[in-house]
Amino acid sequence: METKLEYVLTHSHKAEMISYMNSHPEFYDEAIHLAIADKQPYSWRAAWLLWSCIEQNDPRVQNHIQRILDNISNKPDGHQRELIKILLEMDLNEEQEGYLYDLCVSLWKQTEKKPSVRFTAFKYIRKIAHKYPELNNELVLLAQEKYLESLSPTAKKSILKLLN
Repeated sequence: METKLEYVLTHSHKAEMISYMNSHPEFYDEAIHLAIADKQPYSWRAAWLLWSCIEQNDPRVQNHIQRILDNISNKPDGHQRELIKILLEMDLNEEQEGYLYDLCVSLWKQTEKKPSVRFTAFKYIRKIAHKYPELNNELVLLAQEKYLESLSPTAKKSILKLLN
């Protein structure tokens, strides 16, 4: 049976979903559990909605970071993108940063992946390289043409802009 949140995720526009979540904070745990789960069409939508509702380093998400990390790699492209976007807003510990960095490098190198997933992965790579300048040389290697050629001109420009 469809829960109230699941109904909202499939029958509302984004503004209505955000308003619903703001009015019903008790549904955050359900939204997080759905975002991590493999219950489509709800899971991707829950991750997409959460990113739109959370604050920087949101305490409602903080306790779920490891579970989000553990579940990214087995999700479809768009779902991976939304989970990474959530984690971009969070402060991770060093081990979590390293794991997500490695995962994002792997996603970035998969040129057959959707450009939006790769771009989001690169944003995280850039964030970590900014924090740890010793990774800047690796960042330059990851911006080689062989990784950029499958992207649109606009996406390439955005990647190059992130590098500067």
